[in-house]
Amino acid sequence: MHKDGKQKSQTTNTMKSPYFKTYTAKPDEIEKKWLLVDAEGETLGRLASKVAMIVRGKHKPEFTPHMDTGDNVVIINAEKIRLTGNKMTDKQYFRYTGYPGGERFSTPAELMEKNPTKIIMKAIKGMLPKNRLGRKLLTNVRVYAGPVHQQTAQNPEKITL
Repeated sequence: MHKDGKQKSQTTNTMKSPYFKTYTAKPDEIEKKWLLVDAEGETLGRLASKVAMIVRGKHKPEFTPHMDTGDNVVIINAEKIRLTGNKMTDKQYFRYTGYPGGERFSTPAELMEKNPTKIIMKAIKGMLPKNRLGRKLLTNVRVYAGPVHQQTAQNPEKITL
């Protein structure tokens, strides 16, 4: 209270605060490249985490969490991936048929015989968001068992992880 009985105004702020704006990429600004990764001799989890980061777009400065800002990745030689320790025989993948007693278990060795690309896709899928965006991002990954791939028209740039 002042001497004249009026209350002092609290609206003046002498401190200047900096304002930062969060960058959000616009759909027409996003540039997607095609990258080629050779999985021969690579460890499954290490390869999958690096590919998931690239597909998500976290390696780019214009990364936006709610948008597809990542690149397209082609993985070749999936049949030559390796797992450390005894994981090839001891690790188990679980699936459920939907019927009572319909639990099915399979090892990586069994999956490698049937479809070697499935192991890499499962590992990458587990490292992406569990929502619509994660399902969309998974379409940006192409995995091939051998050295031949169908994305030659896109001229993928070969990278080493």
